[in-house]
Amino acid sequence: MSFLEHLEELRWHLVRSAFAVFIFATAAFIYKKVVFDIILMGPSRSDFLTTELLCQFGHFFNDFLASYGRSFGSPEALCLNTEPIKLQSIQMAGQFLAHIKISVIAGIIGAFPYVVYELWLFIKPALYQKEKNHTRGAVFLVSFLFILGVLFGYFIISPLSINFLYNYQASQQIVNNIQLMSFVSIVASISLASGILFELPAIIYFLSKVGIVTPEFLKKYRRHSLVVMLVLSAIITPPDIFSQILVCLPLIVLYEISIKISKRINKKAQIA
Repeated sequence: MSFLEHLEELRWHLVRSAFAVFIFATAAFIYKKVVFDIILMGPSRSDFLTTELLCQFGHFFNDFLASYGRSFGSPEALCLNTEPIKLQSIQMAGQFLAHIKISVIAGIIGAFPYVVYELWLFIKPALYQKEKNHTRGAVFLVSFLFILGVLFGYFIISPLSINFLYNYQASQQIVNNIQLMSFVSIVASISLASGILFELPAIIYFLSKVGIVTPEFLKKYRRHSLVVMLVLSAIITPPDIFSQILVCLPLIVLYEISIKISKRINKKAQIA
């Protein structure tokens, strides 16, 4: 195929990917009650799965300490978002724009496995059979890590960040009147960014396959990578140290897993 024929082939893969995103985004736009009331507002409610589990753990831990005649404080200390959050829209088209934005993000998340599949179909013909065998299951791996990251951001980071930021007061004279777009941006950015960051093992896997990254290289720059992870955590999370730590900890674990993956690939390459 010529260069222009390759571009034409890529164009159709991108068109099909964009159509898949459009389909999921349209479905999210139509079922706005589910998307907004159940999914988007979920992390802000006291009956959210994560919030309920934390609250139950707080009571259990308090009862456990009480059996030894001790207490760590109120059993309600880990009960987050006890008061319903009220959002406001101060722009004429504020709610409509928020509806569009969250629908597009939902479309991207929903269609992500198919988009990865389309990109794989474009790359696959350029690979040798041995390379195809090595990258078998790549679509599943990349999609799984992305969805896992999105769920981590949504269920773990979002409710804790919302509770901290909504209840934080620099002064008792200042009232938090949260705008709708601000709330949407925080939940969406945390979930999407977590999904992207969780792709680290997959990226290291492919870089190790082509020989760009080695386990020695990853070990040598472990401290430097920690600084990078802290910076990335600060960028994608709300401006509080608690959320940054929550994002950074799984990244550190994923980095160590990536070293193991690179080491295994490198060992197989030496045997071959």
